[in-house]
Amino acid sequence: MLKPWTVIASIVVVSVIVTLAQIPSETWLSLAALSLSMGVAALALMGTAAILGGRLRLVESLFGGLDRVYLTHKWMAVYALVFASIHFAFKAGASEWETASILAFPPFWTRLVRQASFLALMLIVMLALNRKIPYHRWRWWHKLSGPLFIIVILHWLSFRSPIALASSAGIWLAALSALGVLAAFYKLLLYPFLSPHAEYRVVRADMGAAGLHLELAPVKHPIEFTAGQFAFLSMKEDGLREPHPFTIANAADEAGHVHFVIRELGDYTRRLVENTTPGMHATVYAPFGRFSRDREWAREVWIAGGVGISPFIAWLKDEGGRPLESVTLFYFFTPSREFPSADLVRELAHARGAELVPVPDGPMSPEFERRFKQIVQETGPARVGVSFCGPKGLLKRVQQAMRENGVPASNLHYEYFEFR
Repeated sequence: MLKPWTVIASIVVVSVIVTLAQIPSETWLSLAALSLSMGVAALALMGTAAILGGRLRLVESLFGGLDRVYLTHKWMAVYALVFASIHFAFKAGASEWETASILAFPPFWTRLVRQASFLALMLIVMLALNRKIPYHRWRWWHKLSGPLFIIVILHWLSFRSPIALASSAGIWLAALSALGVLAAFYKLLLYPFLSPHAEYRVVRADMGAAGLHLELAPVKHPIEFTAGQFAFLSMKEDGLREPHPFTIANAADEAGHVHFVIRELGDYTRRLVENTTPGMHATVYAPFGRFSRDREWAREVWIAGGVGISPFIAWLKDEGGRPLESVTLFYFFTPSREFPSADLVRELAHARGAELVPVPDGPMSPEFERRFKQIVQETGPARVGVSFCGPKGLLKRVQQAMRENGVPASNLHYEYFEFR
């Protein structure tokens, strides 16, 4: 599987190499060469980020999950802004270079596009990283990324540089730019029609003090998924139409029903919890994610934090999956806020022969430390597989516990909990 930092570093290295190939070697260590190389790297990263943002199934498979795709997408945008800042700080030209523009614009428009391209990139990154923007606004503003990317491409095409369109650097940028624009407009215009999705009807909406349990039945044809995957849910009601990712909390059954366990964690989920009722219709875009039991271990440890219990509920309900007698599930929750209740999870675990260890006292729980250490000692560190779903703080504690007990880091399987 492709690693985020490996992909980012590879794009930067290729961008620098193909750029230096277009200029005299005696200028390679100049600020002009640095500026030009960073400009090429920034545009290449933006093009690749746009490709990743298209939510393409092939790309998800290459990275091993949509969560990894989104992480890489985010950091590509950040580094693109860093490199673009270096590019604009210094003049990307030298007297020894033979320069020409690919598209000839009047001087006024060339300068305007140059300034607008940097502002466009800043706006894209600010929209991507600002968590204070309400999701329903952020989602629509983020759709501007594709059109704004075109402004950056026009800057490359219009300013005088030693990069010809037929050169290695020109082909590199043209390919990534073209694919990025196609992916951006596919996501903006065609994705709702061409992506895997199905229409569902809410048949049950159980409200609890801590959240909502939704059960949806297919109107025509159900989606195909495996236990542990997630979907983007879009209710066909005003104020609830924004597609949001939620883990599917059940295994596939003959009726094709889909279950979600949803807690009130933000403005959208609050409206969803308060307003969803049986009879409403929704579009479910799925399946996504690679959170599966794809490797056999002598002993499995499942660790869930809060709503991170959802994929494990699906695994517990997956009658067609592997036996669970060697499974211990640690369920971290806040007392009186757990959803579903620890008692319900215990019943599901008991029915499949799995062990449940409720952890209501936080990541530093002595009971978690004691039982985890005991499992490792009984089985051997190399033979314990750990599956995790929960917030970042708990993930760090789990990784610490693995190090303290000698469990290899490669034995940990998890998905990133947050997309924004």
